[in-house]
Amino acid sequence: MSKPRLLSGMQPTGRALHLGNYEGALKNWVRLQDEYELFCCIVDWHALTTMAEETASIADDSRQIAIDYLSAGLDPDKCAIFIQSHVKEHAELHLLLSMVTPLGWLERVPTWKEKREQLHIVSPSYGLLGYPVLQAADILLYRPKGVPVGKDQSAHLELTREICRRFNHLYGEVFPEPETILTEVPILPGIDGRKMSKSYDNAIYLIDSEETVNERVRQMFTDPEKIKLKDPGHPERCPVFALHQIYNAEAAPIVERECRGGDRGCVACKRELAEAINRALEPIRQRRAEYEAHPEKVEAILEQGAAKARKVAQETMDLARAAIGLR
Repeated sequence: MSKPRLLSGMQPTGRALHLGNYEGALKNWVRLQDEYELFCCIVDWHALTTMAEETASIADDSRQIAIDYLSAGLDPDKCAIFIQSHVKEHAELHLLLSMVTPLGWLERVPTWKEKREQLHIVSPSYGLLGYPVLQAADILLYRPKGVPVGKDQSAHLELTREICRRFNHLYGEVFPEPETILTEVPILPGIDGRKMSKSYDNAIYLIDSEETVNERVRQMFTDPEKIKLKDPGHPERCPVFALHQIYNAEAAPIVERECRGGDRGCVACKRELAEAINRALEPIRQRRAEYEAHPEKVEAILEQGAAKARKVAQETMDLARAAIGLR
């Protein structure tokens, strides 16, 4: 019996993926690859919506993301890992879906305004406005059962479902409506206490060395009221403790008690956290070293994944073209 299919992906923007990406997505994908037919896409065309004038690094960044996928434990024998632009059917379905998507739907998307303001975009492109249509094409092209997301992201799928329903209403039932596959997505704080993000430059990356992790953790903000060792702390306000709960979970109750009682200093607390994070990253580093030493393996995996994705994508496009009457 065939497994139900899932689709997920990430953009190749900037450096490699960070702990927030790992805990929020990759870790779940590694688990799901045993239960589902998983397609893991690196959506390089999406990067162009905000990086159209700075494209020199996109190809290399895409391969770094692929290495991150593999280093995190995704198995190319269990899932398809591929780059979006290597499967041209994404572009064709995007075009067809754009013909049936009302402009007003796109203008009402909250991230349309948020991205323009966050990135200080004075003259936004058609591609940025149409980003959700390309995202819908990425998903619907594989006719998946669903998309794994956290609770805070589930609303992002609703427009894809609306586009799906409109296409099916006009042309017949071509696409199954994708479900939201809710996964546990902890929000990791960065070293400055804000949500860990590349754009905030506050992240700890999967590619970071042991020394870099130690330095980044040393830089972390702590409870401003705990100045001296004997001062009672407030762990619930401290990003260091938030990461202890994830990477040093067994000892977290002791850390909390000692912090509140003034029996633990911030320097020692950070040192213990850095050790815990480095233990968690060690198997990822070992796998990364293997793939970085053999880039031809990465290329072969991407080609294999694209071939598998292309087969499904071509079947979908045959159905879509026939439904519209383009054959």
